[in-house]
This record gives sequence, C-alpha cells and structure tokens, in this order.
Amino acid sequence: MGKKQKSQHLCSANLRLEVVRVRPSEDYNLESTVEYTIYEYLPVLYTTTMVWPDFVGVVVAILTISYSGVAVLDFQYHNNSQVESFLLLRSITTAYPNLTHLYSIGRSVRGQELWVIAIGRKPTEHIPLRPHVKYTGNMHGNEPVGRELLLHLVEHLVQSYSTNNTIEDFLDTTLVHLLPSLNPDGFDVSEVGECNGVDGRTNQAHSDLNRDFPDFFIHRDYEPQPETKAVMRWNQMYQFSLCANFHGGALVASYPFDNYDTAQHSSPYYSRSPDNDVLRHLSLVYSRTHPEMHTEPLCYGERFPDGITNGAFWYPIQGGMQDYDYIQSGCMGITLEVSCCKYPQPDELAGHWDKNRDALINYLLQVHMGVKGVIIDASGRGIEGAKLTIQSREVVPFKSSHDGEFWRLLLPGQYTLQVEAPGCRTQTVDFTVDDGVVSLLKVNMGSCTEPITTPKTGVTKRKNIFLKIWQYIKPPQ
Repeated sequence: MGKKQKSQHLCSANLRLEVVRVRPSEDYNLESTVEYTIYEYLPVLYTTTMVWPDFVGVVVAILTISYSGVAVLDFQYHNNSQVESFLLLRSITTAYPNLTHLYSIGRSVRGQELWVIAIGRKPTEHIPLRPHVKYTGNMHGNEPVGRELLLHLVEHLVQSYSTNNTIEDFLDTTLVHLLPSLNPDGFDVSEVGECNGVDGRTNQAHSDLNRDFPDFFIHRDYEPQPETKAVMRWNQMYQFSLCANFHGGALVASYPFDNYDTAQHSSPYYSRSPDNDVLRHLSLVYSRTHPEMHTEPLCYGERFPDGITNGAFWYPIQGGMQDYDYIQSGCMGITLEVSCCKYPQPDELAGHWDKNRDALINYLLQVHMGVKGVIIDASGRGIEGAKLTIQSREVVPFKSSHDGEFWRLLLPGQYTLQVEAPGCRTQTVDFTVDDGVVSLLKVNMGSCTEPITTPKTGVTKRKNIFLKIWQYIKPPQ
C-alpha cells in the first residue's frame, strides 16, 4: 500500500474513486503520493492517493471528495482560513441560507476579517421585538477553546433546528450572533499545549484587547485597537440584550463589575453592579449546567464558590469588554473561563464541547426573561435613543433602538420603568415580571412638544455616572 494523507475536513462529502493506469517512467517514485485539493468546491478536503505497482505499469487510485452541503466539524483546532471556509465557502451559509447570515465587523491589525455568523429565522430581516444575543471567542489569541466551542455551536444550532423543538423555538424568536475569533492575529502566533504562556495573548500591535475598551471608572486618553473599535461599532449595529466572551486559564463565570473607582492593581474588591442579582443568576445558569464548573475545581490554586465570581473581587482590570458591554451598550454580559489550560491539546476538545454544549444553550435561553417593549410618540412612531431606567437600578441606563424597541433582563418581581426622550414628558410605568414570562410594554410618550435638548456628554457625564455607580459598590462578601 502507498501512503495516506489526511487534512482536517470540515464538511462531509460524496466520494468518487477513480482508478488510473500509469506507465512506469524513470523519474516516477513509487514512494511519492499526489495530494489533490479542489478549492472550487471545498477549501479543505480529505484526499487520498493509493499506489500499487504491477508488471505492466502503476495503478493509481484517486479518492476525490465533492461537496454534500452538510457540515461535519472535527475536533481539531482550525486556522483562520479554515474558520472562514467553514462559515462561508459552500458550507454553513450555503447549506442553511434561510437560517444563517455571515458578515464581518471589521479587520484585525494584520487585515484579517472578523467574521460573525448570525443564526435565526430570516436572519437578515428585522422582526419586531426579537432580541439579539452574542458570543465572542478567542479575545486572547492563545485561549482558543472558546473559538472551537463557537464553531461547534454553529454546527449544533443549524443541524438541530429541524429536530429539536427547544432550539427551533429559540431560533424562531431570537437572533444569535457568534464571533469565533476577535483576535485571529494572536491565534496565528500561539502554540498548542501552552497552558500558561503569553505568546499570542495580545493582538499584532501587542495590545491586550480585554484591557482596551473605554473604562467607565478610570478615564484614559488613548486610541483603541482596530479589533476593539470593531466591537464598539458592532454594539451600535445591534442592540444586544445578552452576551458573553470566552477565555481560558480558569474554570469560572465572572460577572461585572470588573473595576471600581479607586481600584489599584491586584487589589480585589467586590464591585457590585445594580443588576448584581441578574448577573449572578446568569453566571449560575452557566456554571450549574456545566458538569464541573460549579463543583469548584482547582485550577492552578484557584477555587470559586459555585463556579462564579465578581470580576473585581477576583482581580480588577481596566478596559474590560464585559463592563463596556454592560454599561455602555446595555447588554447583560459575563466572562466565561472554560478551560484550566489556555491552549490544551486537540484531543481534549471533544470533552470541552460535551461539558459546555448544554451550558451554551441554557445561557442563551435566558434572554427571554424580564421585560421588552416599544417607546412611541403620539403618532405611533418608535422613538430612537430614549433613555430608560429601572427604579433602584438607575446607575446603568439603557436606550431604545432605532425602532423604539427595548429589552431588559430582570428576575421575577415588581418594577418601575422610567422613560426620558428629548422633547417629551418623562413617563413612568409600573410592571410585573413573572417567572418564565417576558413582560411586554408599550410606552406612549404623547406629543413631544417640549424643547429638544442635547444630552450631556464627555467627562462631566462620566463623572456623574461614577458617583452613582460608587453608591452601589459594597465591601467584599
């Protein structure tokens, strides 16, 4: 038998075996093989050439693979071109055109696309009051387990849509946005097996992307990296209600705040947000669904009660993405550390998927809790950019979307919503959130005849927010 070579295959295939008789020649090496790759159909193919000598010539059997349209993702690390191919070229988006939409939010320092795949019914259409959720992976290039989890989640969602009622109902009422790699440049220079290394953690410009967002506790004058700017624009494109970003090096769900007003490097302090109850609930949903996270496993000497922690109580950071998502964009978000080893061996990936699969789904299902609704004027038109606050949680306001829609995750209870819009009278609405039911509100601001004023911006507004936030920060518990 001759040699057999196998490349990482991303899609299942139809097989065709061709047998060709070749005359022997002086320069033909029976030990050599030919690898055929047909980029027109699939960029990554399983290709085999088998060689048998005979008395007349050489018989070469060429195994050709053609595209079948059904994704089969292996448990290996996939480089950036393979990720792009899996999502784009005659693969997921081609096989599921009515359920998926691929778009780029920008490019890395080296010019690599930051691909996002949106999954849900009619993904390119606006469906009123449909919430948007997002997962971001591989923010640190040398922590790629989350990257692979999100690729497998893509496959799991599209293939389960017609066979799993829970997933079908969820994707009919939710649009899921998955960014497998925010730091493709860092991934390129990281190495498998490096559990505690730092090579590839930063982007090409040596910037830690999870320290690069505007911080609302400590003002900084700096220019964000291209990847950071891409996420900031992304948050403006869609009004995300629920989000999470994936890391490695621990096994814990961390929730805001990540920082506090007088934070010093490596000075833990419980930095409580006004939505502490909701964020703890979200963290516990993930950790308790994960078979190990909630059991407080020991990772490099660290244990976390119930598998969760307040970010600043673990260690404070400046410029973290989860605080930015929460404070600036109104998205309830946490950080998920999903592997003790930052870059484990490939043979561990299947186990990580098995442990995280249900947690990934259960976490996203939490978007359908709390309240949602629309802010309208007297003519029934949606009011964009209205400022909304929940009584006793005013420190972190949120805004209505382009169409006047809003979403807010809340636990069961009694609440009061306050709505402010330029030129309109402030409105307050009392409402109840019941377990398992999303409350639906329509707030009519009436005739907005009052003079329109420009909201305050800049450092003064930021300082006012700091003072309000400080009132909610409690000592460590």
